[in-house]
Formats: sequence, structure tokens, C-alpha cells
Amino acid sequence: MAGKAATGNQASAGHLLRLVRDGSATTRGALQRATGLSRSTVGHRLDQLFAAGWLREGEAAPVESSGGGRPSTRLEFDSEHAVVLAADLGTRHTSAAVVDLAGNVLAERSGEMLIADGPEHVLDVLAQWFAALLKETGTPHERVCGMGLSVPGPVDWASGLVVQPPIMPGWDGYPIRRRLQEAWARHTAADGPVAGVPEVPVLVDNDANLMAYAEQRAGHPDCTAFLLVKVSTGIGAGVVADGRLYRGTDGGAGDIGHIRLHDCPEALCMCGSYGCLAAVASGRALAAQLSDAGVTTTSGTGVRDHLAAGQPDAVRLAREAGRRVGEVLVTVVTLLNPGVLMIAGDLAGTPFVTGVRELLYQRAMPRTTAHLSVVTSRLGERAGLLGAAAVVVEDLYSPERADARLAALGR
Repeated sequence: MAGKAATGNQASAGHLLRLVRDGSATTRGALQRATGLSRSTVGHRLDQLFAAGWLREGEAAPVESSGGGRPSTRLEFDSEHAVVLAADLGTRHTSAAVVDLAGNVLAERSGEMLIADGPEHVLDVLAQWFAALLKETGTPHERVCGMGLSVPGPVDWASGLVVQPPIMPGWDGYPIRRRLQEAWARHTAADGPVAGVPEVPVLVDNDANLMAYAEQRAGHPDCTAFLLVKVSTGIGAGVVADGRLYRGTDGGAGDIGHIRLHDCPEALCMCGSYGCLAAVASGRALAAQLSDAGVTTTSGTGVRDHLAAGQPDAVRLAREAGRRVGEVLVTVVTLLNPGVLMIAGDLAGTPFVTGVRELLYQRAMPRTTAHLSVVTSRLGERAGLLGAAAVVVEDLYSPERADARLAALGR
């Protein structure tokens, strides 16, 4: 049965690309039926996508029982025609990678990098890493379609600016996109700095958001309400609803580390306030508590190492921290009614998760948790990196952005 005639953007090449990418229609005939477009119009739109290198022909599709005749050629998104440069910036450690459009890591590097050294230094080093990784893969820099950056602070998605980040001194309102593009231009120019800034889109988002995006897609694609809580140096959450990240009005959604606890008025937080959840139950807070107990610890990573070794004080404090976070999550889970609650980050081990479960199931209404799964990370330390790459691909190949890019290419 023919589909309803498509109008406006639904008739565009970008819309056809979306149908192929999500598997809704992967042959010329299926695209005609899905859009109501004529055979010639579908052919013209596909020619645009083939010319751009975004689509390729795969194996023959099965013959449809109702149609008969020769099998149709299956259309596929060519995930090898470009690459994404992705990075996950932590407070002390950074990972960077070259990733193809299907999410496969082609080259990767990680190492110590202090976020407190400031954006100019960090972004310049990151551009050096990107250039070296790209050279390692043998990929020309012209094939880089975008860069994705995960950062440990609130981000206004539209502007790409970090907004009042408690643990990123010097980054508030800093023009990350422009600065990274300029650094990239310097480190990829064959004969010194190039004129102007190359047209390589840079997308910046909060680390918990990007981790949630990657984890939901990788392990829980059918979950319509997915909540990830990252507990490392700080505490933050990412929400994926109906397959889309929920960022709030200006990127502040999920900043649960700064919810005030009523009984901790003397706990000073990095944000300058007292009584924040992060001041009591984060990796930084537990490192300080362990040091006070005679177990020298300088960071959330150090707490993680003590937990792996079964250090008794670390185990006890992690379980107490889990109960504190669980106390806040009772309200969050009641409000969002997620199907999956994922605990990730340095503290996401058995003691902490046990503490979360204790408070959550003790205080939340049974109806709220009846269909809730509390799990830990599937992607591990790569979650933020893969999320950063994925949002670049989804943004650049969305119908609207794809059509704009085709127009710029003269397709």
C-alpha cells in the first residue's frame, strides 16, 4: 500500500537518509512506499547521497512476497566514509579516539591531563593527540566530519559553553569550539598554521549525558526512560527519554550533586555551597574522609583502587555514600519513573550500589520500583568517549543538518 505523499523536509534527501539509517526503509521501493515519492524523485535524492559518499549499495534484499521479480539492492549508510574525533575530559585523566561512524574505535590514547590546567593548555594538547591518532590510522584530516567533547560540568548545548562548572576552574563561558578548531588547524597544517578556522563542527556536552546516551543505545535500546548516575570526583546524572537526551532548559538537567542534604550543613562543596550531595558522597569527598581516617587518598580514582583491594574503610564509606545518593534518588526515580537506573564512575562497585539499593527500595513506593532495573556500566571507561562520537554522528546526519551539508556541497 502506497504511503502518504511526503511534503517539505519529509521529501528531502536527509529524510531518506534517516529512513535508511534507522532501518525503516532500505530499498528504493521501500523508500517510495514510506514517503509516497515517485521513483524518479527517490532516485534523484539517492543520487545526492551517493555523490556525497554517505550511502552505498549492499547485498540484494530478499524478494518481497507481494512484489515478485528480481531482488532489490539493499541501501546502507557508509560508516567508513568519514571519522569523528572524540574526547572524554576528566578532572585528572583524558581519553581521546578516532571513531568511525558506526562507533568503532580505530585508534585511542589516554593519559593524565589536569582539567585545572585550564582550557587553552588542555585543548592544545588534545589537538596534538587528535593529530597523532589520525596519523596512526592513516586517515586524511579532510575526512574528519566533526569532533565530540565530553566534559565534567554543565554545558549549554546550543552554545557549547560550559556554565559555572564547580570542578573546571577557568572554563566558565570559555569558547571551547573556536579554541579547539584553531588548535586543530595548527596541528594539522602541513606547512604551519592555516588561514582561518576549518569547518569542523565541535559538539560539547556533559559527561554524564554522553555516558547515558552511549549506554542506553548499546545495552538498553528499548528502554524509553533511562537514568545514569555517575559518581566519580563529582556526582551527575544523564537522562535519555524516548531515545533522546533530556538536557533541560540550558543544560542544567541532571546536576544532582548539588542537591542540598538537610543534615550536613558543615560540608563545604566545590561549588561554594554547604551541604551538597557531592560534598558528602562523591569520590572527592570519600578521598578526604579516607585520608582523615589515616588512609591517604587523593582522588576518586584512589578510592576506586582501595575498593578493588577490599580496604575496609573504603568499603564502609562507599556503602554509606551509596545510601546518601540513594536518599536523593528516591525523589529522582519517583519523578522520572525510569526502567533502568545505571550507576557508573569510580565508585560504581558492589558496596556503593548496595547502599543505593537499600535506600531506594526501602523508601520509594513499590509502584515506582516495580519495573526498575538497577545496573552498572556496560561500556566502562569508554562510555563518555563513545557518547561524544555518537552525538556528533546523530547531529550531522539528522535530516536537517544533512540537507544543509548537501546544499553546502552543491549536491
